[in-house]
Amino acid sequence: MGVLSENWFLDVRLKLRHLQLFLALDEQRNLHRAAAQLHMSQPAASKLLSDLETNLGTRLFDRHPRGLTPNWYGEIMIRHAHSMLSTLRQTGEELNALGEGNAGTVAVGTVMAPAVTLLTSAIERVHRDRPGLKISVDVDVSKALVPRLLEGELDFAITRIPAGFDVERFVFEEIGEEELCFVCRQNHPLADKTTLSLCDMADYPWSLQPIGALMRQRVDSLFLHHQVTPPRQIVDTADLMVSLALVDKSDTITVTTREAANLLCNPQRFHLLPFSETLSVQPYGLVSLRHQRLSPGAATLMSALRDIIAQGR
Repeated sequence: MGVLSENWFLDVRLKLRHLQLFLALDEQRNLHRAAAQLHMSQPAASKLLSDLETNLGTRLFDRHPRGLTPNWYGEIMIRHAHSMLSTLRQTGEELNALGEGNAGTVAVGTVMAPAVTLLTSAIERVHRDRPGLKISVDVDVSKALVPRLLEGELDFAITRIPAGFDVERFVFEEIGEEELCFVCRQNHPLADKTTLSLCDMADYPWSLQPIGALMRQRVDSLFLHHQVTPPRQIVDTADLMVSLALVDKSDTITVTTREAANLLCNPQRFHLLPFSETLSVQPYGLVSLRHQRLSPGAATLMSALRDIIAQGR
């Protein structure tokens, strides 16, 4: 394949149907099933793909007896097809919202602490002036949020940029660190202790974020640093509500942000265990795509977040 021009998509006659075919082939890995999914004949789908590959000067999919598998070029096309089609869907949602007298839509992703404080305050402020703005909020770990931002499912996120992602693709505006705390039920055997070590807590069951999540990495490194054997019984879950339900019904211990604990942990049912060290994870911030312009609604919400962050400093 030669070097593509700036307007390569016009040169190779890239069509919306190509993007839909890429997604169908990614899901089905079979041209016949992909064509059926798009209500096309197999010969028509085959010609559509073949013509594009000819114009590009390279194969996008490797053919084998049972179907097709995307090669590296195909993987790039599939990844960007997801993003482009998602952007087009969001465009339709915004146009419909304006046509219905509303103020558009915003999709935001966030790690736990900002969802509890910053984001809820910003949403309340924005809705005073733009009550018709439709806002969706997804709470997850950074490793799940950043790919969704890249695929166009989110307008922006309050998160971190995990290792392995090209930081040049993002704009990162630092907010601060998340302070962590240990939570147990109010009548837990350790609840009456004034000081605790990791050894005291290690014998009990724990509920933690999945391996690889930033908060889990911080806890794992803490046990390693203190040379304490980690708990034998650990439930892996990214859902804080699941963790708190386990804590409430058993001797399970969990770790969450102090802001989330202050909001969700009723003192009559939960207890924050004392620990001599102050625990935190690396700073999080407002993360957006460097070369993507925010929608008016997303820009308004981002501006409200910046104002609240500035007032808090």
